[in-house]
Amino acid sequence: MRRARSAVAAVAALLAVPLLTTPASAQTDPPAPVFVDGQAQPVFDPADVVRQSLWVTAPVDSDFDGKDDLVHVEVVRPRATDLGMKVPVVYQASPYYAGGNDVPNHSVDQELYVPGKPGHGDRRTGARGLGDERVAASVGPNPAITWRYESYFTARGFAVVYAESLGSGLSTGCPTSGGRNETIGAKSVVDWLNGRAGAKDAAGNPVDAPWTTGKVGMMGVSYNGTLPNAVATTGVRGLETIVPIAAISSWYDYYRADGAVVAPGTFQGEDLDVLADYVYTRADREICKPVIADIVARQDRITGDYSRFWDERNYLGDVSKVRASVLAVHGLNDWNVKMTHVDQWYSAIKRQGVEHKIWLHQSGHADPFRLRQAEWLITLNRWMSHYLYSIDNGIEDEPKATIQREDKTWHDEAEWPAVGTAPARLFPRVGGATVGGLSARPSFGRPVVESLTDDVSKTAEVLAAAPASEHRLSYATRPATQPLRISGGVRADLRLSFSRPAANVTVLLVDRAPDGKTSIITRGWTDPQNRHSPGHTQPIRPGKAYDIEVELVPDDYVLGAGHSLGVVVMSSDYDYTLRPQPGAGISVDLSRSSLILPVVGGHSALRSSVG
Repeated sequence: MRRARSAVAAVAALLAVPLLTTPASAQTDPPAPVFVDGQAQPVFDPADVVRQSLWVTAPVDSDFDGKDDLVHVEVVRPRATDLGMKVPVVYQASPYYAGGNDVPNHSVDQELYVPGKPGHGDRRTGARGLGDERVAASVGPNPAITWRYESYFTARGFAVVYAESLGSGLSTGCPTSGGRNETIGAKSVVDWLNGRAGAKDAAGNPVDAPWTTGKVGMMGVSYNGTLPNAVATTGVRGLETIVPIAAISSWYDYYRADGAVVAPGTFQGEDLDVLADYVYTRADREICKPVIADIVARQDRITGDYSRFWDERNYLGDVSKVRASVLAVHGLNDWNVKMTHVDQWYSAIKRQGVEHKIWLHQSGHADPFRLRQAEWLITLNRWMSHYLYSIDNGIEDEPKATIQREDKTWHDEAEWPAVGTAPARLFPRVGGATVGGLSARPSFGRPVVESLTDDVSKTAEVLAAAPASEHRLSYATRPATQPLRISGGVRADLRLSFSRPAANVTVLLVDRAPDGKTSIITRGWTDPQNRHSPGHTQPIRPGKAYDIEVELVPDDYVLGAGHSLGVVVMSSDYDYTLRPQPGAGISVDLSRSSLILPVVGGHSALRSSVG
């Protein structure tokens, strides 16, 4: 019943005109927020706010000018804070407030790296496309910073604080796409809100924050959601909660996959340097060029190896320091920031005992505000009210997972991956040039080897749907007798040999409908030269067989009754990997290959459904 009353209250609150602010002359006590059903109510006029612009000093000199970097900050707080009310802060840090530059991407039409073989270059081509989260709030060199959540929170007794990432907008320093300086810059704002860092206004006058309780919740989408992950791993005091939406947990996994150079979806050819150059919008257009040149040199688009450079940008390494609660949100069909990021982040914070909750939806790179606005705002309000105002509304004891299914219905579940999930294995059968079998029962007997020839001009979608092709191997189960749910990460264990010393390896998990339509559920990539470690390239000897693991991007998917589950093995993936000339051959030993699935109900459920 509490949920029903909360839903009515929240929808009414969305439509209500906020109550007027009491004049100072009528005040006997400081104004105070109002909570109903565990939610902050819109009792303050969102137009009656105090706006401040200031610069926080960050203890880092990323532009090497001999001075500490300065983070430009804008504060929006209810005017009641001038009457003695102290409020917590909802804080969004971003490199996008000042827009972005037109930056060419790297060419992906190139041969793959072979140790000791010369001639591997790197070219830049084309212009960078922009996603919604990369567009400035308004036109102009330094547009006013705003946010769709600003009035919602200020009306309810929260301050909203914006910070421009180092090297962007009115901040100094340099952008480094996830580098340590960026984390320090964003963290310094939390320190300032808690009296541990200094700040000045445009005239050079000191500015402090006596109006805040010091409790902070960071929130944002994409890069703006990644920065909360980064700052949380510092363990900074005062950061009570984060709401990372479509957020990165390791930058290596955004631009690489187990040694392979792999693009974020729709940004083929982008890399760390491109993104840093894109957000380099501070007035001084020269000072950060050496810093970006260093990124170009160290990101290594040649071998694709993991390194200390990437380790600096891997927030999972410091997850033991996280003390802020986490409300994670991600799209099950987000191929920009892939589900890999939320899966490994959410798993890591659970292991650390961090208070947590997750929302998974069927859209892509999106804010749930656009998908399920009323229910999302209820959850967000109750979450922030609990962790920033200490309201005992029980949200921390509710089901941890909210998941949207393929039919667009929403379900609350105890946890994610789904309770009762266990690994189950499928084995391929001969016939992959057309569509071979895929069974829960292993086959015995002599080895069976099938082969494909790479041709990157054929997209994954085309190859998966083709009834026959020499450019991929395809295997499928019998039609499911009952729905089968996959929840988590899929892995292909393959025994492969190669005709060349370098090749991409791509694996697709597909759904084959009764009418023959084929759709890709998820996919994964690897460089077989990194078969032992993403940080170490080892040569491939043509003709020799190797055991290769391919981790597919995690998912939560229900295979409908009558549908078949399929796996497709191919080489280059037009939309994600580098694109070498056609001709590389890959052979698969079916007797030494299998697919491991996280199935709700485990092996028995798999055998009952697709046998």
